[in-house]
Amino acid sequence: MTVIGKTTSRRRLLGAFAGVAVVSATPVYASVAGFLRNAGDVRRISMRSQRTGESIHTIYWIEGKYINPALEEINYFMRDWRQNEVISYDRRNIDILAASHRLMETTEPYTLLSGYRSTKTNALLRRSNRGVASNSYHIKGMAADVRLKSRSVSQMAAAGKACKSGGIGKYNGSNFVHMDSGPVRSWRG
Repeated sequence: MTVIGKTTSRRRLLGAFAGVAVVSATPVYASVAGFLRNAGDVRRISMRSQRTGESIHTIYWIEGKYINPALEEINYFMRDWRQNEVISYDRRNIDILAASHRLMETTEPYTLLSGYRSTKTNALLRRSNRGVASNSYHIKGMAADVRLKSRSVSQMAAAGKACKSGGIGKYNGSNFVHMDSGPVRSWRG
């Protein structure tokens, strides 16, 4: 099993996984260089919500096509549980989460801490935590905060960065990684 270590460079990481899988069709949002490296002909997502206790294990893309019922299931799973509000969650971020997970070669589902947030929920969280952005990608359904017991924050962030798509925030103190489908960037929280 290949595990991404703290000293592994992105170049070495990409080289290690270069021949693992090939994307057979161009994804809908393929304008970002390196998007969905190693995602394969079948894309799946597996998560458990820390907040609701719900789990999702679904194949949402097969041979170049998204599966609408699976996307609807993901939309519901990623909902703002405080307001019970559902939106169309950004497919690109599902792809980033799935590709990152695949790079880490683990069967453990992500633990979801936060997916979509309504503006009301985001404002509530901002009042108690100055690290919550006022114009967060969570509000747009383009971000997720996730953790894995079997991988460190650094390993998860390295996998996310290897996808070369979106933002990756490392939160070592809280033991989670933020992944979003906004501009490519990284930070430490």
